Amino acid sequence: MPRHGRGEREEGGALAWFRETVIIVVSALVLSLLIKTFLIQAFFIPTGSMENTLLVGDRVLVSKLTPGPFEVDRGDVVVFKDPGGWLGEQYQPPRPAWREAASDALMFIGLLPQDAGEHLIKRVVGVGGDTVECCDDDGRVTVNGVAIDEPYLPPDVSPSALEFSTQVPEGSLWMMGDNRQNSQDSRYKQGDPGGGSIPLDHVVGKAFVTVWPVNRWTLLRNPSETFADVP
Repeated sequence: MPRHGRGEREEGGALAWFRETVIIVVSALVLSLLIKTFLIQAFFIPTGSMENTLLVGDRVLVSKLTPGPFEVDRGDVVVFKDPGGWLGEQYQPPRPAWREAASDALMFIGLLPQDAGEHLIKRVVGVGGDTVECCDDDGRVTVNGVAIDEPYLPPDVSPSALEFSTQVPEGSLWMMGDNRQNSQDSRYKQGDPGGGSIPLDHVVGKAFVTVWPVNRWTLLRNPSETFADVP
């Protein structure tokens, strides 16, 4: 009867270990891709338009269950695709081709946060059917005739230096950055199709937590009290 030597046993053990490692890695990558596609995606904050809620360099997690099983509400912070013309030319420092390809691959499977690309992040101030105006006699934004107090605005930042009055089309959202003096948002796109509102189907998801840097970890709660009296 043939006898297997120690070398053959070690070779078989190494092969089994390699096979199991490949299965684990591939399974983890597939799981990460599924989570990114259907549940949660990470995004990088490139500008100060949402200060002080979000700062440049923050990483946030976005739930893709909103919209979907959960509705988008006034006050939500959401990531959405540029409907066209919202993002100007952005300088991207040159990177080696291999690094660009590696970053794209890792972002695709969800192991790196999505960079700005063709996405923006703003706060929902009006939903379909709402009339959003600025400003009342006290300089506040009104939604359906009700003035709202916005605690998420930075100190000494007015609700809007630009006066406007709009009715949000059904199936659309009126978006504004918290840093109103440094945010290209719905107010500045009123001449576009939709009057500055963005279609609901452009929404990627609702940002619900800041995860990086560690000292910035915080839940992004909806300030429901701000819109509590809005019919």
